[in-house]
Amino acid sequence: MEKTTAGIHALAGLDLAEYDSLVAALYDAAVDSSQWHIPMEQLRDLFAANYVTLILRIPDQSDAGLMIVAGNVEGEGKVTYLTYPHSSTPFINQPADKVFTVDDLMSEEDWRRSSYYQHWCGPKGVFHVMGVDISTPDSGKLRFRITRPETSPKFSAHDRALCELILPHLRRALNVHNQLDRSQSMGTLYSQAISRLSVATIVLDESGRVLQQNVIAQEILAGADGLKLVGGRLEASYPSDNRELQRLVRGAFARQGKESPPIAEAVSIARPSGQVNLVVVVESVPSLEWAESKGQPAVVVYIRDAVGKSLASTTVTKQLFNLTPAETALCLELANGLSLEEAAEVLNIRRNTARAHLRAIFSKTGVRRQTELVRIMLNSVMAVGQAESPSGRPRGG
Repeated sequence: MEKTTAGIHALAGLDLAEYDSLVAALYDAAVDSSQWHIPMEQLRDLFAANYVTLILRIPDQSDAGLMIVAGNVEGEGKVTYLTYPHSSTPFINQPADKVFTVDDLMSEEDWRRSSYYQHWCGPKGVFHVMGVDISTPDSGKLRFRITRPETSPKFSAHDRALCELILPHLRRALNVHNQLDRSQSMGTLYSQAISRLSVATIVLDESGRVLQQNVIAQEILAGADGLKLVGGRLEASYPSDNRELQRLVRGAFARQGKESPPIAEAVSIARPSGQVNLVVVVESVPSLEWAESKGQPAVVVYIRDAVGKSLASTTVTKQLFNLTPAETALCLELANGLSLEEAAEVLNIRRNTARAHLRAIFSKTGVRRQTELVRIMLNSVMAVGQAESPSGRPRGG
């Protein structure tokens, strides 16, 4: 007969308030990796264990696995790389989602004689082991291990029931964490790509306050040439431009949360410096009504500065067109809008040298005019590659 939830709680001997606190901590950790130490320590207390270990990734070649450990170890409670003797553990190939102990797998004598116990467990005060290999949709099996010293009692039926009770929540929390981590990684990647294309992005909440801005936006707003921040809100320098900008922002707010696809509207913003106008596009951020709350992204503002410098990758540009380092440097300056003479001056080379580089570039790219060269560079994928800093290292996104 299938056990009821109340029956499992009774068998595990677990207080409901304690159980609620643990489950809450697991789901908090799912959305914030820095919080994993909290449920791990709670688990260690619940099982009177000396170590609780969550093995997130088994190494392929090296002996360092990615794991979270609660216990007397360096990096306790953090996601970290620690030595994991995967090749010698007797706990490999266990059925998924089935709780086991050492006693289920071998006699005490065999356990004491095993190299795994002698080399890894014994020296760390580990004798009793209970574990489960947790199946997840996207990450395969994750290993969960709870240990006690020899002076402590063996893991009992109550301990096993407690582990089985916690297992579904642990699995769901890990799955949520994996999905959020993947989503955040993709979001960061797209954000970096937008920055490398020299597009400024500013995210506003439902009140019009700025929530986020990328590096390009920070540079534009710091210059206060056409656009600026006033009381945490985005404004244009000239009143007529500002009225049109605010009208577009209010329109995007009104469309926010609607089922129809977002509509982007644009405005040209004049600059007091006399430089070419900034091109601004305003669009509402899609959202679901049930997720509506204060202080959330509601509108995104895209800004293109025609005189801004490209963040194109030197490495990618060189690889795309098979250019030398000197030819690549000249290409990038031309893509930033400099004339051949201006580029030669910036690069500190003779004009004749710059012309020789340009002829070689024309030959390699198959173009005949400088304007055509700039066009194919700006339309290529070179800008999406991560740009290097002056030190030669990748720039931060």
